[in-house]
Formats: sequence, C-alpha cells, structure tokens
Amino acid sequence: MTEPDPTPEPLPEGYRLLREAPDAAEYCALRRDAGLSERSAEQAVGALAASWAWTSVRAPDGTLAAMGRVIGDGTWYFHIVDIATHPRHQLQGLGRAVMRDLIGRIDAAAPPHPYITLMADPPGRRLYRSLGFVDAAPSLGMLLPR
Repeated sequence: MTEPDPTPEPLPEGYRLLREAPDAAEYCALRRDAGLSERSAEQAVGALAASWAWTSVRAPDGTLAAMGRVIGDGTWYFHIVDIATHPRHQLQGLGRAVMRDLIGRIDAAAPPHPYITLMADPPGRRLYRSLGFVDAAPSLGMLLPR
C-alpha cells in the first residue's frame, strides 16, 4: 500500500487512523452497532483476508470507532464497503476521514480513471455526495438475494 497522505483528515484528539483491519469480533460488532446488516464470524474472516485495503479509526481508549474497506482488482475497479462509525463516535468526522483515506489510497495506486463505486444507504448519502459521488444512473445497483 501507499504511504499515508501527508495531509490526512483531522481527527478529534486521541483518535488514531490506522491502515489495518479490525479483528473479526470487532468487525461484526461495529456492523451491528452502526445499523448495518449482521454478518457471521465466517463471513468476517473472509472480509478481513480478502480486502484490497482497510482503514480503521481507534478511539482514545483503543476501541474501534470507525472502519471501511475497499474490495476490487487494484487497478481499475474499486468498491468501497463497510463504512461504519459507532453511534457513540458519530458526527466527529470519522467516516469522512475513513473515506478520504481510502479514496486517496485508490488514487495513489491506480492508473488514471479508476472506477470507484459504493452502495449508498440513506444515512451515508450526504457524506458520499459531499465527497463527489453521484448517482450511477442509468446504471442501477442490483443484488441476487440469498
């Protein structure tokens, strides 16, 4: 991975931005606590191992306050997922810091014009739009229910 951005997004005092994955239990707990769909320990292990990049934010007490990751091929296609901030740590810019770090790492590693996507749930849409994301119309995100 690339070196840290020389001008990272400022964090509140005592918070630390790390380019590492949380452990499986923390990942599952933060997804649940932030209102994302719950995942099994087996799914968490796969997510931890197979991601292109991770960014975590630790609170002053060392607990996981926010996270996000990128999946993709590392050259053209990048999909940002699992952007989550614990409710106790929201409205402090942690999600923005995670997003800016991940986007900066993509920009540093990819050839020109990478395809960066995400699925925007209602709570995150304002943040994503403020970072330049637009609706992908006429494309439409789809899933195969299981």
